[in-house]
Order: sequence, then structure tokens, then C-alpha cells
Amino acid sequence: MSEIKLHLGCGKRYLPGYIHIDYSDYKHIDHVHSVAKLPMIENDSVSVIYASHVLEYFGEAEAEAVLTEWLSKLRLDGILRLAVPNFAALCEVYQSYRDLCADPLKLISGPIFGHWCTKGSDILGDYWLQHKCLYDYRKLSNRLFKVGFSSVRVWDWREVFIGELAGFDDYSQAYIPHMNKEDGVLISLNVEAIR
Repeated sequence: MSEIKLHLGCGKRYLPGYIHIDYSDYKHIDHVHSVAKLPMIENDSVSVIYASHVLEYFGEAEAEAVLTEWLSKLRLDGILRLAVPNFAALCEVYQSYRDLCADPLKLISGPIFGHWCTKGSDILGDYWLQHKCLYDYRKLSNRLFKVGFSSVRVWDWREVFIGELAGFDDYSQAYIPHMNKEDGVLISLNVEAIR
């Protein structure tokens, strides 16, 4: 039996060996569909769900329902690997840069609020991607435990994107200054939960 792995809200990013689900219609997307409900995926069948900078687009009540849906798709001991903007890290960036640059808020406003897309998919056209929720580790881990996950921990992208996934880059590796992965501040909160 082969492992089923889902890449939710993948957009233009392709992960080898994963089923890709997103509203966008890039060639690699297997199901053009909302990630909030996954009727095309059998319950208790998935070994890994990966969703990078997706959960923040759902409000408080929505996020709980979405996580419950994702939990139902995972098999026992299945892994949900999330990345969301890290509010604590963004506050650190603001404090560090407020006297060093003319507009320190510009550095953190995209990860906090979302951004405008002028070249959206054929389905959505131009649209505003608005974040509806902020997370720090305590809030996200509490929400994951509340919906039924058994354990929660921080994951390191350097330990996950290896082998055939080496070279994969997305917002789980977002740093300020941009691309400074050695000395910058990681502004993504990367959390892994086990069913």
C-alpha cells in the first residue's frame, strides 16, 4: 500500500510524491478545490498533510473546522505539518528594525495581513489574499490539541526538505532579511502534529 501525502494550498509549488490540492489550476495540481473540505480523500488514509501559510486564511471558527477535517483524513500516527506566519517572530523583527529602516511595518505587514495578487488563477482572477488569524506557538498548539491531535512540536525545514525534496523552498523558510537563512529571523512558525 503506497503512502498518501497531501500538499494543501500548494499554489505554484510542487512537492514530489504528494497529491496537490489548491484553487489555482497549475498543471501539477491534482484537485482544483478548496482545502477546507476534502471529499475526494478517504478518511483515515493519509500519512502526511503539508500546508504552508494556508491556515491563517481561515477565521477562528473556520480554522477549527478545517483542522478537524484534516485530522479525519489522517491515518493513526499520521502527520500534519503546518507553517504559518509567526506573530512572535514578526514582533521581534519590528523591534529590531524600527530604528534601522524608514518603514519597519512594511517588513511585517504582508505576513500579518496578506497581500494583493494581480495575476491570480483562471478561477479567482485578481484577488486580495487576506489573513484572518494570527498565531504564536501556544495558540496553534492549543488549537491542534483541542481538535484531537496527540502531540505537537516545532519542525525544522532543514530536516524535512532532504533527499528528493532537497531544494524545495516556500514560506516555511521565510526569513528577514529575505533569504538570509543563516543570520536572519525565521518568520514562519513551523509546527508538526500527530494524530
